[in-house]
Amino acid sequence: MTVTKPEVLDAGKRDRGLQILYSGGGNYWIADNCHLFTVACRLQALRISIGLERDGGTSLAVLAVQHIRRMRGGAQGQLMLGADGNIYVVKFQNNPQHLRVLANEYLASKLAVAAGLTAPEVELVEVSSWLVDNTPELDIDLGKKRVRCQPGLQFGSRFVGGLMPGQVVDYLPEEQMAEVRNLGEFAGILALDKWTGNANGRQAVFARKQRERRYRAVFIDYGYCFHGGEWTLENIPLRGVYYRNDVYKEIKGWESFEPWLTRLETMAEETVWAAASEIPPEWYGGDLSEMEALVEKLLTRRSRIRELIEGFGRSDRRPFPKWVEMRKDAGEAAEEDAKWGSIVGRVM
Repeated sequence: MTVTKPEVLDAGKRDRGLQILYSGGGNYWIADNCHLFTVACRLQALRISIGLERDGGTSLAVLAVQHIRRMRGGAQGQLMLGADGNIYVVKFQNNPQHLRVLANEYLASKLAVAAGLTAPEVELVEVSSWLVDNTPELDIDLGKKRVRCQPGLQFGSRFVGGLMPGQVVDYLPEEQMAEVRNLGEFAGILALDKWTGNANGRQAVFARKQRERRYRAVFIDYGYCFHGGEWTLENIPLRGVYYRNDVYKEIKGWESFEPWLTRLETMAEETVWAAASEIPPEWYGGDLSEMEALVEKLLTRRSRIRELIEGFGRSDRRPFPKWVEMRKDAGEAAEEDAKWGSIVGRVM
């Protein structure tokens, strides 16, 4: 067999001595010190190199050991204790929204953390059949009927704060909002939501430790990034934004989006591919080529983040009152719309 000299894409884990090689024409290989073997695609190669696929199985999941309570929200997540001692918000494969919500949550959360944004750590969580069978609360309301939660690998997001009242809230009055420790990060998460095509409103909770006065924002719920189950990247100015303008009022220009904007625009391709490779294929129907297509679209879209932010800045919401150039552009656009509306009215 004649093989084009392969290009090294990923060295894998040093202790395993694995390399991912690409020889063109869609041919990917895994190489160690003694062997060279072909694999179906880059994602499968990455999964093998980091030890996620071994004898057809998936490793590195946290085992859920106890149910705590049901959570609010469309995905009907459950609060569960993991064997590692941490508490997780667990979303199940048969949630009412879409199977791909789990993949979206995992990938976008990983990208947020890689950019230095305040987002919960995420894990694969294994929920056993025994736990489902012996926990009556582990069911899903589908309206006309209820079904049991599906056992197996689920998405787990580390629960923010603690279980004590007052440590985590989802609303703050304007005075307290202005004192949020990381208020500037709302600019950074806006950049990420525009990049990932979040089709939902931006969700955040506010947490503080005991005896602390000021809260910090933690950005949660990435299930509708990539337009939920559709995996399209649409450009809708008022999607993927927080519902209150006061979190954006101190934005004065592109410098207000740093360092997160540059981190997203220059994020290494390997970082995105690695995050995607950790996602169990059963979370998106098992077709690795669809995940690869999503990653490729996402990498291409990095160059458009500023354009997408400008679309929101020039919208009727006028979210950036201190960004003089943006405010001027938005005002001129509004005047132009009003002028044409007046002309059309006279013609009619």
